[in-house]
Amino acid sequence: MTRNSIGTDYLQTLAQADVGCNFRIQALNGPGCDKLRSMGFCEEMEIRKLADGRNLICSLCGARLALSSRLADQVLVSPVEA
Repeated sequence: MTRNSIGTDYLQTLAQADVGCNFRIQALNGPGCDKLRSMGFCEEMEIRKLADGRNLICSLCGARLALSSRLADQVLVSPVEA
């Protein structure tokens, strides 16, 4: 399966995604898009979810970032195939 063939069935929010897995950002959707973009989140970037909870921690471009669950709900991701 190629990246272009990933359908909406494979999309989930970063808040829903499993801890310890790598994902590719497919879209930013919601009122926090500008804030997310200023933090470095953009389409096609790889991200790893490190921890879950009230705030989640993810790794993006070698940096660890904490996100509120509200912002994480606005990041649509798909799994990265190994």
